[in-house]
Amino acid sequence: MKTKSQAAFLLLTVFVGGMTTMAVEMSASRLLDPYFGNSLLIWTVLIGLVLIYLTVGYYLGGKLADRYPHAGMLFQLIAWAGFVIGLIPTVSAPILRYAVVGFAEYSVGLLAGSLLAVLLLFAVPVTLLGCVSPYAIRLTMRDVDSAGNTAGGIYALSTLGSIVGTFSPVLLFIPNIGTRKTFLLFALVLLLIAVIGLIRAASRWAPLYGALLLAIVVLIVLFPPGVIKAAAGMVFETESAHNYIQVVKEGNTCYLHLNEGEGIHSIYTPGQVLSYGIWDLFLIAPFLNNFPFEATQVRSLCMIGLAGGTVSKAYTEIYGPIAIDGVELDAEIIETGRRYFAMTEPNLNAVAQDGRYFLTHQEKRYDVVAIDAYRPPYIPFHLTTQEFFQEVSDHLTDTGVLAINVGRTQSDYALVNVLSNTAGMIFPSVYVIDAPDYGSDLGNSLVVATKQLTRPENLATNMALMDNPFLLEVAEQSLPTLRPYLASDAELVFTDDKAPVEQVTHGLIVRYVMGIE
Repeated sequence: MKTKSQAAFLLLTVFVGGMTTMAVEMSASRLLDPYFGNSLLIWTVLIGLVLIYLTVGYYLGGKLADRYPHAGMLFQLIAWAGFVIGLIPTVSAPILRYAVVGFAEYSVGLLAGSLLAVLLLFAVPVTLLGCVSPYAIRLTMRDVDSAGNTAGGIYALSTLGSIVGTFSPVLLFIPNIGTRKTFLLFALVLLLIAVIGLIRAASRWAPLYGALLLAIVVLIVLFPPGVIKAAAGMVFETESAHNYIQVVKEGNTCYLHLNEGEGIHSIYTPGQVLSYGIWDLFLIAPFLNNFPFEATQVRSLCMIGLAGGTVSKAYTEIYGPIAIDGVELDAEIIETGRRYFAMTEPNLNAVAQDGRYFLTHQEKRYDVVAIDAYRPPYIPFHLTTQEFFQEVSDHLTDTGVLAINVGRTQSDYALVNVLSNTAGMIFPSVYVIDAPDYGSDLGNSLVVATKQLTRPENLATNMALMDNPFLLEVAEQSLPTLRPYLASDAELVFTDDKAPVEQVTHGLIVRYVMGIE
């Protein structure tokens, strides 16, 4: 019969097993972020495979518990799970480097292979951790009459541990010690529990597993984490609660990359006003208003997706110290913008908050609401819906405009068309302006919606009132691709209830990779 001390330690083991399982899953998502991003597709694959591994673990755990009903075997399984968790960051590094090549070459096979290879690394530890609860039930069971109570208590404790394992890596460990050390920390805790359990069970294998524990300590002490994701010209990288953040410098110019790093979120060259990218087009969006419209009529901007402040800096240069609210979900990105992108304009109010929440919970009205909230190649769905665009309209002045950066290929405007059509359900006039792609197969367009009924000719006529040479340069560059979009009820419209942004984007990616126009 088990002592109270043995029973308590077994329950602690169940808690730690549940905690580590979820901690590994949450840390796995961050391990993949710099290479694959964290789209719904990646999360689906990750969660799905983890559930498969746990299913196998539950089954094997029950079988093994009946065949070897002693604590020594359980703690050996836990020890191996902990050791393999500690190896994951090191073993996965060379595999993840292939993902970088896959993105560069747009090789679906290489990307998928790299992703699955890394996820297979989690098969052993997660499967072994799945064995813990059924094993603990078998070891704790006294009689059939208390079976339900015993099983319920074990699974409740495991779930309680899972709750801790869900929040602690994201809110505490990853932002402060990094992904690699988070894996090592939970591996160390798991191995410590296993070794203590083996000693308590008087197992002759305790010294061997103590050596595994020592190996993890050596990894922590002797091998620093080093660079997370190497890149030519990298001057800074960090992990926040939301993103992997990287700054790359080429010559005088700084570029902000997030997560898988294929998109450029901000660009800054000291002394240069224009970026010669999609960010410049935001400057001329207000001039689609009816003639006469002058630069002095632009007095406020709400920038949702502030990033490193490329748009807010350009607006300040062109329109002067107007009131700008820059909304960025990630406070670490705001700090990176201040440090590397000279995002220090006194007229900029940088707010670390979700863009839609910010807009909904304040009373201001703006001349321009600009949206550049990408997690390439996706736009957060709640910033693409009819309801959100109505919220934007309610916060615009009488001559206010909405401007959205939308990704596309040279010939596939699927996402551009859907967002234009959705905006057209709220705004009387919608336009599309293509940014220069400089020979690339991929590009961006600016979708502009005006609060008033307007005409595409307005930009050309309002150019006569422009006296800023940079503004004139962007307007002249935009005229050849400027075109109106006529909304139709027959076309797809995104709503809060149904906004398949990722489905539309996946279709765009697949058609691009397969060469379908």
